[in-house]
Amino acid sequence: MKKIIKRFSDWHHWPFFPFYFPLFFVWTWYIIKSRSFWFFSSSNPTLTFSGFEGETKKEMYDLLPHDSYPKTLYIDPKISYYELSQLIKSHSLSYPFIVKPNVGMAGILFRKIDNEKQLEFYHQEIAFDYIVQELVDFPIEIGLFYIRHPMKNSGKITALFSKRLPMITGDGNSTIEEILQKNNCRITEESGKLTVEELKRILPKNEKFSLSLIGNRYHGTTFHDLSELIDNKLLAMFDTISHSSQFYYGRYDIKCASLEELKKGNHFSILEFNGAGSIPNHIYAGNFTLRKAYKEIINHWESLCEISAYNNKNGYHYWHTWKGLSYLLKAKRNFRQQKKLDKKINFQG
Repeated sequence: MKKIIKRFSDWHHWPFFPFYFPLFFVWTWYIIKSRSFWFFSSSNPTLTFSGFEGETKKEMYDLLPHDSYPKTLYIDPKISYYELSQLIKSHSLSYPFIVKPNVGMAGILFRKIDNEKQLEFYHQEIAFDYIVQELVDFPIEIGLFYIRHPMKNSGKITALFSKRLPMITGDGNSTIEEILQKNNCRITEESGKLTVEELKRILPKNEKFSLSLIGNRYHGTTFHDLSELIDNKLLAMFDTISHSSQFYYGRYDIKCASLEELKKGNHFSILEFNGAGSIPNHIYAGNFTLRKAYKEIINHWESLCEISAYNNKNGYHYWHTWKGLSYLLKAKRNFRQQKKLDKKINFQG
């Protein structure tokens, strides 16, 4: 009962629709103002639907400098497992590595693959184009929200925050499964992705074990404000990256050795970048009240609207109503199918 009360009394734990419902009228105003249901659809011209939803990982990575993201292979699920294994060998990818859908979100069907048996099972079950990607082991994961008006040479970093994945600590006697049983339900939800071997492993005293590799709050990740570390060096780096890709609005998800190394352009990897559909997750970091959180979201939407309106007037037109609706319905249908399959693909059996 206490957990239910906490969930509804603390806005940080509200589900998506109850949280965003009061902002529905603001979103409607932007539709009226732009005379387009898809007023955001020209904000990032090089991404399908401006990266609001349904874009492929491939089109995203193709816009980035080659050495700025993990080594990635694009896999057709129809190829044989033998062809897949030969492809992986020819590109010198070694276990463990990551697999995830080429079109996906919210960590659905994201898996760490530790061996051939897991890879073969995933490949047999998956019904969508997916990617095989090297596992990035830099210790720090951050989110960086970037906005630039197309008329300006330099943009602004509106948020910088670290992501801390859900962790447990060993006591030298208990298995991971036993430690999980002592923790709350939010953490044990992640145990569904662990293998039998992992669950039965005794965790050495004081050793940390990450329950999830997915850096979003729905998987237990917490966010911590780093805005005081934003400076001109960091901005200049992302101005350069964003200029080359015509990326004007959205959030970069990055792993790096340190913030200083990132500012030098060394020892970092861009895991993904999210466009018009990016949630300003930094509202969950720092000391935001609900009122301030809504104000921050509206400020970002105002920039999104301005950028998109400018691009619309300069040749990158808003999507037509039925084109956008058809595309969005297809993306939603694809996501529902992936969620069903996500429950089926596990490595505990």
